[in-house]
Amino acid sequence: MVSVPKTKNTYCKNKECRKYTLHKVTQYKKGKDSLDAHKESVNYDRKQSAKTTKKIVLTLQCQSCKHMSQYAINMHFEISGDKKKGIKHQIKNSLL
Repeated sequence: MVSVPKTKNTYCKNKECRKYTLHKVTQYKKGKDSLDAHKESVNYDRKQSAKTTKKIVLTLQCQSCKHMSQYAINMHFEISGDKKKGIKHQIKNSLL
């Protein structure tokens, strides 16, 4: 499992920024399907084989211009409050 911080310093592609700024990290959630799309997806799902790991999409929102961007990761994750710390620090906190 990967621990992802709530904020990340990343490059913003928006025309207003185009520099490294602080981004808010959230997990992307799919919206509700329309009825026509639902009928087509049922037929499509019937033909597909099972996938072992579903890709998780993270949404990054720029703090200065509010531009949204996405990127996918191929593993389980959790959004933590702080940056990643060493294993000794995690073990020490779990014993307390």
